[in-house]
Amino acid sequence: MSLDRETWFTEQCDEGGTAFSLKIKRRLHSEQSKYQKIEVYDTERFGKLLVIDDFVMLSSRDNFVYHEMIAHPALFTHPSPRNVLVVGGGDCGTLREVLRHDTVTRAVLVDIDERVTRVSEQYFPELCESNHDPRAELLFDDGIRFVRQSGAKSFDVIIVDSTDPVGPGEVLFTEEFYSNCHRILGDHGLLVQQSESPLYHLESIIKPMYRHMRAAGFHDVRSLQFPQPVYPSGWWTYTMACRDRTISGFREASAAAKRFETVYYNAAVHSAAMAMPEFVHKALVNA
Repeated sequence: MSLDRETWFTEQCDEGGTAFSLKIKRRLHSEQSKYQKIEVYDTERFGKLLVIDDFVMLSSRDNFVYHEMIAHPALFTHPSPRNVLVVGGGDCGTLREVLRHDTVTRAVLVDIDERVTRVSEQYFPELCESNHDPRAELLFDDGIRFVRQSGAKSFDVIIVDSTDPVGPGEVLFTEEFYSNCHRILGDHGLLVQQSESPLYHLESIIKPMYRHMRAAGFHDVRSLQFPQPVYPSGWWTYTMACRDRTISGFREASAAAKRFETVYYNAAVHSAAMAMPEFVHKALVNA
């Protein structure tokens, strides 16, 4: 099918041999920040679309799946999360979800590009509604350096809401970075990172993540799955690593009785997300 470039936004996924297109009404914003190209489109069916360096970051129609799943399972797995670090996540949707938890007393977001946050405040204000929460700290700095310079056992949960492991984002997927995360996590601390598609990236990204996280000293590593229509293959994962114990369950009663509204996440979804297809399980069991 031939697509009109003036009507459709298309992202190609070379490793999957596929492309994903959204019909657009118009481009709302375009700029070249110090670090990357940032664009916002108004689409026909998926609301507003945030694109960075020609890669889809989020749409207003389905971002709730990603943001809820990268935040709530980890926070309901940790016994008592109080201090949370978000590396990346400049659109602030993950920060918003973290701050829904009453146990959290401090949430630090470190993103190198302030322009992503300012553009999000303009075009995705619903994602930024917790930016002025007194528990929130927004730092526009190098997340790698911040982690390296943070004190030992200073965070309970670290959420790496990163771009793909190419270019500047590649260092967020290394053993050295994971070792520094391990050092600054407290007892029972959890590291969570988006880990792409199990269909396209099992060998190239997810298995190496397991090896690097274990080499960095994490006691247990486990991936969870969820649908994400605007990402390559429509099937996504994040990978959770625990500093010092096995990831065997979560605070299911607390999740079932949560005192905030969600659109996708609930206790049953959390349990289901921990089940992996046989081919993924076999690939990761000895990764």
